[in-house]
Amino acid sequence: MTIEDTVRLRISLEEIEPEIWRRVDVPLDMPLKGLHDVIQAAFGWEDYHLFEFRVGEKLYGIPDPEAEFWGRKVMNAKTTKLRAILDRGVEAFTYVYDFGDDWHHRVVVEAFGTADPNVAHPRLLDGERRGPPEDVGGVPGYFDILEAATTPGHPDHQRLLTWYGGPYDPDDIGERVIRLRLGMIAKRRKAGKAAYAKRRS
Repeated sequence: MTIEDTVRLRISLEEIEPEIWRRVDVPLDMPLKGLHDVIQAAFGWEDYHLFEFRVGEKLYGIPDPEAEFWGRKVMNAKTTKLRAILDRGVEAFTYVYDFGDDWHHRVVVEAFGTADPNVAHPRLLDGERRGPPEDVGGVPGYFDILEAATTPGHPDHQRLLTWYGGPYDPDDIGERVIRLRLGMIAKRRKAGKAAYAKRRS
């Protein structure tokens, strides 16, 4: 069984207090697109929108030839490994999701390690507070919805709960769903690595 190097990341949404954050262990050889999938799962996002990682002056995401024509070069997140970035001494970077709502996440490197081969990776360690729903209008819209959804006497209370699909508890991170989604990512990684090894043998 292959032993993988891992990195512990603390990911927090900027401009929101109390802080919404997650701590995860992920394989160092995971592509940035895979890290995008991890963050989507950890914060309850649904991958409806574009994303990019901002590492110093470099951008990583889904390359757009038209944007590159105008001088905005985006490196391919599918082919760039997390290790390639962190080996340059990077200790923190930014992940942006949904260029309309403009959710900025601060990603901080906390520690490097070696994965227990009996434990699936990526994995959630801990975190606090539920992520904002999709398409709420960014930080200002989040606070508006938070007030309405958690105040029974608010004039928009019932309408927002209907829109959301049920109660919205900002203190419940939805750990069970996060772990299920990360488990699916781990299974896909395992199957992909097995298929690659089979082709090589």
